[in-house]
This record gives sequence, C-alpha cells and structure tokens, in this order.
Amino acid sequence: MTTAQPGGAARPTTPRDPAIEGVGPLLRAWRERRRVSQLELALRADSSTRHISFVETGRSRPSEELLLRLAEHLDVPVRERNALLLSAGYAPRYRETPLDDPALASLRDGVERLIQGYEPYPAFVVDATYNVLAANRGILMLLDGLPDFLLAPQVNAMRLTLHPEGLAPRIHNLPEWRGHLLAQMEREIALHRSAPLRALYEEVAAYPVVRREASPADGPAESVTPFALPMRIEHEGRVLSFISSISTFNTPMDITVAELAIETLLPADPATVKYLHSMVS
Repeated sequence: MTTAQPGGAARPTTPRDPAIEGVGPLLRAWRERRRVSQLELALRADSSTRHISFVETGRSRPSEELLLRLAEHLDVPVRERNALLLSAGYAPRYRETPLDDPALASLRDGVERLIQGYEPYPAFVVDATYNVLAANRGILMLLDGLPDFLLAPQVNAMRLTLHPEGLAPRIHNLPEWRGHLLAQMEREIALHRSAPLRALYEEVAAYPVVRREASPADGPAESVTPFALPMRIEHEGRVLSFISSISTFNTPMDITVAELAIETLLPADPATVKYLHSMVS
C-alpha cells in the first residue's frame, strides 16, 4: 500500500462563525436543503412543528439532545453537526483525529488489509476532497507512466483522472465518465457546503476534454452489457473495463473517519478479470 502524508488535505467546510450565524438559520438551511417540511421533521424527531418553528426563528433554544436528533434526521454531515452545536452554545461532540494518530492505528491497519486483499483489482482511499490517502498495487498499475507533477503529494484522484496529462487520454469513454465524476462532485458540494471541494470542481471541470486518437486497442463494442456505467481505460494496448463502488463508515464518531471513502474498481467483463490476474501470476 502507498500512503500519502496525512494532514495535508484542506478542511472541507466553508469558513464561518457558527455563533454569529445562529442555530436557527443553520437548521432551517439544512431542512430546506433536504426538502423536509417543519411538520415532517417534527414527526421524525418526536417534536412539534411549533417548537421547530420557534428554534428556526430564534424564539427557542433547542436542547443538545434535540439538536443532535434533528441533525441525524436531516442527514447533516458530522463536521457540520459540530457547527450546529457551537451555534447553539454547546461544545462540539465529534473529534477530528489526525489519520496518523495512534488512536486510529486499528483503522489504518484494517483499511490497508482491505485494499491489499482486493488485489489484483484496483482500490484506493480518499478524503472529503478526493486526496488519495492510500492505494493498492492495482491502482499503481493504472497510474504507470503519468507525469511526476500529478503523482507528487498531495495526489488527488479527480486531477489524476481528468487532467489532460493524466488518465484522461487513456479513458475510451471519457465524456461519459467525466460527466459521472462531475455529477458526483456536485452532489457532494450540495451535501457538505465545501469551499475546497467547490474550488476543485471548478478546476477539473475547466480541463479540456481530450480527444483520443484511434488506436489498435479500439475494437468492436463490448459483448457484455454493463450493469452500471463502466470506465473503459487503456493499459498497455488493452482496454480494461471497471465499475466503481464507494464505501464509507457507518455511524462514525470522528470527523476524519466520517470523511474517508474507499473506492474499489470492480472488473466489468471477463477479459478484464483475466488480464488483471495475469499481471500477478
């Protein structure tokens, strides 16, 4: 496993002072973002519409327990739950432990075993702004030959994939795969209100779309109908086909853990399976 230097990633939230913004406007913004009515939220959280209204207008201060319950039902990210607590005058509930802290040793070991056990198929770990924190040999194989400036810390998965000197020229269905990645980032921006993620999105969305030259690897359309949008990428004259799957941790109690994601690339056809196994045999 290749591990990036921890602590280099930008914090993904928009700078603001929760105490000045106030718990009412913050709570209302999350409720409206989730398109949930005051009545629906009150029913979910075992409260009343009147009390929710009073909280949002500043006429009532919610208890810490109610605020956390509302955040849970609104699917507020863990980092933003701390902001809600601070805005209501409570202490933050969730820690942000550096990934290299001894307290997360079991997490690091478990993730390492997981992505190594997935070999020869590619797998990697990213943070909330798609900085690559760890990768297995399957990923390193796909990155072979990329320029040093894209592989220098902090390595970013979106830059690696969409940069015109990165993987983009090797991806046979780049317009479709690019559209998928940009839509994924748009959903994350809407969920997390992240200024660094927004900046990354604007950067990679502005990259020119590489026009591939025809090559011997171009052949007839795949005989296997994909069950999800595949990434079709060329490696040493062969076109490999992968389906992406992203895993996160359930009920995290730490911001760092909450913002980790493990992405695995599942072979989408028998030819890709055979090729990857031949590389390690």
